[in-house]
Amino acid sequence: MNLKMEMQRKQLKRVFDLLLLLAALVVVSALSLGIGEISIPFFDIPRLFSEKGGMEYGVLAYIRLPRTLLGFAVGGSLSLAGAILQGIYRNPLVEPYTLGISGGASLGVTFAIVSGLQLLNAFFLPLAGFIGAFASIFLVYTLSLRRNSLNVNRMLLIGVMVSFISSSLMMFLMSITTSDNLHGIVLWTMGSLAASDNTMIVAMLVLSLICLAASYLFVMPLNALRMGEENARYLGFNVNVVIRILFVVTSLLTGACIAVAGIIGFVGLVIPHIVRLRVGSDYRIVLVSSFLSGSIFLILCDLLARTIVAPNELPIGVITGIIGGVMFIVLLSRSGRVTSKN
Repeated sequence: MNLKMEMQRKQLKRVFDLLLLLAALVVVSALSLGIGEISIPFFDIPRLFSEKGGMEYGVLAYIRLPRTLLGFAVGGSLSLAGAILQGIYRNPLVEPYTLGISGGASLGVTFAIVSGLQLLNAFFLPLAGFIGAFASIFLVYTLSLRRNSLNVNRMLLIGVMVSFISSSLMMFLMSITTSDNLHGIVLWTMGSLAASDNTMIVAMLVLSLICLAASYLFVMPLNALRMGEENARYLGFNVNVVIRILFVVTSLLTGACIAVAGIIGFVGLVIPHIVRLRVGSDYRIVLVSSFLSGSIFLILCDLLARTIVAPNELPIGVITGIIGGVMFIVLLSRSGRVTSKN
């Protein structure tokens, strides 16, 4: 009887946590739509969308709503990818950019800017970032294979080395290009949600939700991997296949985020930590909680980025780096105090 009541209590807590996150997402999205150089009251937003006219509608429909939707998709995707990768590697310092994905994407974008390809078509820049991300992913994956088996520790080390090599090649290209190109490269690497193409925003939104749904097919293997690869094998899971599929899912999410929004750090590192402190380590709740929490965090950071020094706008990577870094230091110091007490 006590066990049944305890299970019911946990279920109610999970439902409460999810409802709380959904409510927070609605509030943060409303703030993102309403706050800016032109202040729009929350209760006027439905009327403005229905009337479809005037300057306020233009600001909502063509500037703030696309940014909010992109913040939802990118923040959720990065946090989801971070939660999955930390589970695979059983390493709290792993994030989507650890495996050299950001380095490859940055190199691809830098090459496109230096060579002038981005002038031919607006899609060349995100396409170059996506190709660079997947080139680095393919390299890390291929070099990590040994006797048709993946070694996650070897993959992590190779990813770090690929990231260093990509950064060095990127700095070489930056040293031989013009000052205008250099300015564009630096701005892109700082990240932004100001994507002007609605097709990319919709594609990112759909991809993020599909990958979230797909990740739930691997909830049980992820929970088993928390106990180690060998224990997961004893439980009947094909660990190599699971890791490969999840690696593809997280790489797809991260590559798409970088291609659309640039380099936005710390979301996939810090948010999964906070989520686990709140909801525990069960991936049935960790995955969706990480996705929603990452969305909330990035929408809030974007709101700060475009209002804190208005009418100018800060790169969103600056905000996520400062807030995420401080949050991570606080988390580490608290966990250190808890460990010392025990």
